[in-house]
Amino acid sequence: MASTVSSRVSDNKGSLSLNGRFDFSIHRDFRSNYETILSAEGVNEIDVDLHGVDYIDSSALGMLLLLREKAMEKKIQMKLLNPKDSVRQVLEVANFGRLFNIS
Repeated sequence: MASTVSSRVSDNKGSLSLNGRFDFSIHRDFRSNYETILSAEGVNEIDVDLHGVDYIDSSALGMLLLLREKAMEKKIQMKLLNPKDSVRQVLEVANFGRLFNIS
């Protein structure tokens, strides 16, 4: 299955949905989708839905950290949602629970 990234802005919330492998191969897609959300007027929250992600690597962790930094500059809250157990394990090993709201 090809990896995909999609985004949506509704009211004051932006959503990023990822499917497949979350690795360096999707960095351009990921960036263009989050830049669309960050440039939207009035957005105060970004939800990153990891429900469809079955693999995550260190480059993906870096992409999430970069997005967090850009969101914080604009005072936008960020949440990581619905990670599968294998993805949640990687996030926990990387101590992402201290940096992100993960649910």
